[in-house]
Amino acid sequence: MITALRRLHEAFNRGDFEAVVQLVHPDFELVRPGGQSSVKGVAALREWMEPDAIEDQRVEPLDFRVKGDKVLVREHLTGRGASSGIEIDLVTCAVWTLDDHGLAKEAHGFLPHEEAEALEAAGLSE
Repeated sequence: MITALRRLHEAFNRGDFEAVVQLVHPDFELVRPGGQSSVKGVAALREWMEPDAIEDQRVEPLDFRVKGDKVLVREHLTGRGASSGIEIDLVTCAVWTLDDHGLAKEAHGFLPHEEAEALEAAGLSE
């Protein structure tokens, strides 16, 4: 599981979005934080990954916690606003759900202040 997610992050960071979509389930869903609408399906994910508002995006996994088919990943996000030049540098959490073949079925993003919710979504709350 962790190896599959490392490969997915590496492909994203090098801008190889075709490799990313090969690592996700056809019915993949990205549940974005902050009440934003979800990104559903491979085609929508592929389109979403194209840089538009944010340039030089990178998502570096910091650590992984596995429980069943879920993996909580603390991620370091960096980037720059395409028109504003404002730098983005924050640590967030994502809960990834993988299928039996190691394909990502869902990624649920959480804002920095939502770590307790991320732990609960991963089945890791105490």
